[in-house]
Amino acid sequence: MTEMSLLLSASAAAHAIGISRSQFWKLHASGRVPAPVRIGRRVLWRRSDLEQWVAQGCPSRDRFEARQEATR
Repeated sequence: MTEMSLLLSASAAAHAIGISRSQFWKLHASGRVPAPVRIGRRVLWRRSDLEQWVAQGCPSRDRFEARQEATR
């Protein structure tokens, strides 16, 4: 995938935010990163969600989603 891909694998998402893939999966399992999208069997994360999540200070998934809903 290119650096400007809209959807990122766990490895690419981890790289984009500067952590290991295993740490990214731990954060996902504990509800700390934005929810992924599923396309077939693939689990992918929206680049825009990750960028906004980091800009907001990396809140929990629940808080991130609540803020997203409030701005719609």
